[in-house]
Amino acid sequence: MSPRSRPERPPAGPSLEPLLAAKEIVVFCGSGGVGKTSVAAAAALEAANRLGGKVLVLTIDPARRLADALGLEGFGNIEHRVPPDAFKAAGLEPRGELWAAMLDTKRSWDDLVLRHAPDEVTAYKILENSLYHNITARFVQSHDYIAMERLYEIHSTGAYDLIVIDTPPTRNALDFLEAPKRMADFFGGRLLRWLTMPYRVGGKRGARVLNVASRPFYQLADRILGGAFLQDIAEFFLNFQSMYSGFVERARAVERLLHDRRTTFGVVTTLEAAPLREAEFFCAELEARDFHLGALVLNKTFPPYLLSNEGGAAAEALCAGAGPVAEALAGLGAPGLGDPDRTARVLQTIAESFLNFAVVAKREAELRTELARVPEVVANVPSFESDIYDVSGLARIGEHLFGGPRQA
Repeated sequence: MSPRSRPERPPAGPSLEPLLAAKEIVVFCGSGGVGKTSVAAAAALEAANRLGGKVLVLTIDPARRLADALGLEGFGNIEHRVPPDAFKAAGLEPRGELWAAMLDTKRSWDDLVLRHAPDEVTAYKILENSLYHNITARFVQSHDYIAMERLYEIHSTGAYDLIVIDTPPTRNALDFLEAPKRMADFFGGRLLRWLTMPYRVGGKRGARVLNVASRPFYQLADRILGGAFLQDIAEFFLNFQSMYSGFVERARAVERLLHDRRTTFGVVTTLEAAPLREAEFFCAELEARDFHLGALVLNKTFPPYLLSNEGGAAAEALCAGAGPVAEALAGLGAPGLGDPDRTARVLQTIAESFLNFAVVAKREAELRTELARVPEVVANVPSFESDIYDVSGLARIGEHLFGGPRQA
């Protein structure tokens, strides 16, 4: 077992507990592969376990790791409660309830159209348009924008005491923040005004615009895409623009919610070079945009025992005196220790490995000190021997996020 994966109970230390107790929304961000989904789920689980109330974890990342870890079937846009038996199997008696959902982009877009369209006829014209599925499934910002809508919708119900969001990787998470403004800009932009102008103006003037100003483009599009293409796309966006005021109003409301004192952001990273640069970039962006950076979670870190003076001294002594120690062990008559030379080589290798890991752990500690200047909390989660795949594993992460085991 490597020093990085050695299981241990977390010592008392920085805790997310006060932060989560004071907030209603926690948005976890981070680059891919740093364990962000597990950290978000663990934070929500531990909040339900220790703080009580009704807690929801909403994953925007399309991966299904969260559903697998929580043992949920039929995991999707509708919130599902994590069954009490899942907690019981992990030896937990939670004070509150844990719920989970995963963003269903198509269903959320359908709900948005039905909610914001000026009337039912317009809504179903949009939903039945052949372009609708491609626009909502493939258009840049579509997934991020609808995620913001879903967050706002759930929060506005008041059904949950705490909502924990698991976002896509860092660069996409910036899109998550900018999505409302970009979507509003798109549907109010010059391209769409140009495409829909003949239909908005109407009459002879509109015909002149269509037939004179745009003739080469329209003729080329007719030859390549078919004569009805431009009319279909213009009519689609014309109907979509009927929801523009609703989009803008909701976007502004979401923006206010993300800047509200009830909302905080947590950045998850490892201390490897590339993810760490991404985390530093995102922390700087959050500050520049005046969002509340509440926590930095350093995941898959080395355990603190590698930094102990006693451990280092013992490893150095073992390196220097592996021979006599091996001779003493051989004298015990224990199986496998009868060859002192072989035992000495093993002991020396172990001691050298400890010292090498200690050098890296010291560098990690220095990085933690540097990174601790910005957020309110810097939490450390060590690597575990096995993958996190159930409630018990999430609870182990949660203990480190909350600074130690729950007090009875």
